[in-house]
Amino acid sequence: MPCTITVIPFGIDTIQERSRMTGDTRQDPASVRSNIWEFNFTLETVLLLVLGIFMLIFGILLVFINTGALPYTPDSTYGLFLVLVALQVITMGKTPFGEVRRTWLVIIAGICAGILGMTACFIPGALSGIIHDLVGALLLVGGIALLLQLVLNKEKAALWIRIPGILRHLTVACGLVYTLSVLLGLITLLPGLVDNAVTSVFLILSGLSLFYLAWSIQKAYTLYSPQATQSAGPLPQGSGNVPFFFRDAPISFTFALLLFLGVLLALLAVLLVPVNLGLIPFSPDGQLGLLIVIMAIQFLAMGETPVGQFRRTWLILFAGLLFVTLGSIASIVPGVLTPVLVVTLATLNIFGGIIPLTIRVLPVFRALINPPAQKAVIPPPLKKLLITQSVLNIVGILFGLSMLLPGVIPGLVVAVILFANGLLLFVLAYILSTLTAPE
Repeated sequence: MPCTITVIPFGIDTIQERSRMTGDTRQDPASVRSNIWEFNFTLETVLLLVLGIFMLIFGILLVFINTGALPYTPDSTYGLFLVLVALQVITMGKTPFGEVRRTWLVIIAGICAGILGMTACFIPGALSGIIHDLVGALLLVGGIALLLQLVLNKEKAALWIRIPGILRHLTVACGLVYTLSVLLGLITLLPGLVDNAVTSVFLILSGLSLFYLAWSIQKAYTLYSPQATQSAGPLPQGSGNVPFFFRDAPISFTFALLLFLGVLLALLAVLLVPVNLGLIPFSPDGQLGLLIVIMAIQFLAMGETPVGQFRRTWLILFAGLLFVTLGSIASIVPGVLTPVLVVTLATLNIFGGIIPLTIRVLPVFRALINPPAQKAVIPPPLKKLLITQSVLNIVGILFGLSMLLPGVIPGLVVAVILFANGLLLFVLAYILSTLTAPE
């Protein structure tokens, strides 16, 4: 059963506010120390780690791509990058140009960016020029904008650099990430500006600098009290005088991710119709890479796996990072991991449907055999949730079988299954939002 959580994006601006108000006030480390077998990475840390792995893997593989030892699919590579950017926008309001209020307009813009990235992953050649220039522009213009904000804002680098400890690391990490973003943007927009070997070095450095930034933000999170983020109260939700698109979108990470997955599967289903009719090409590697990376983000952010939800232990962390690596390789280099990922994703979908369905159905059979003295009354919203989840489990099993037994289930039927899966995710997101009203 998906767990709805509320994530407070405790990032750079929050740290700046805390340091401005209280200097280098810190928490007792014992008060934030978690179980040694668990990790408490924030959502921002998770997404930075995922993006860092993608950049690092891309840089390493580019060395072999340049020699001709490996094939390369730029469309799904740029597409996956754009999807990761879109996830940051939708879940945290963090854009390539800086942090903004997470209004419905921002959510819609993030979903549109995600659709462009998904299409590039699924349909090679459809958006080659557009996606290439868009990613280059985001890296270049976004890097310049963030670098200027860091340097010119007196409450950022100028303040942080004077405070010993983690805030100095944060300043250096931000500077490195933003500078490398500018350089990679120039290289993307101006092919041939530097040798491909230099591009590989910049990508590897970018991945390492993103790890450094993720560590800095996570370390700051454990040292500075997050109470400052809660003292200001909830964000204003707008009023009748404010147009809907400019009102804040108070949605949880779970809701945002379900919405994003619903869009992804619905889009994939729609595109599979002309694919099965032979009208447009299709990239199975781009599809597999994207789905595996999204699944890995669920691992890392919530401990949510296809076979159930678990505590976020270091084993879950390792599994999540491994899947991010596999998904990144599949998106960048076609054909290398296709058979392995098909079996992996299909098996996870099948068992991810069978196990929860069995756990949910067994108590019903026990109750039929040995009726309880007093029949339990299930509230209507919870009943809708259980029915929706059960149908999703069945659809997941069918999708897994279609991957393991290609040709047995017709391609157009698979498209219908995926579209139904996407619609059910929208329904699930809505039901969860009604069950988890904010306090």
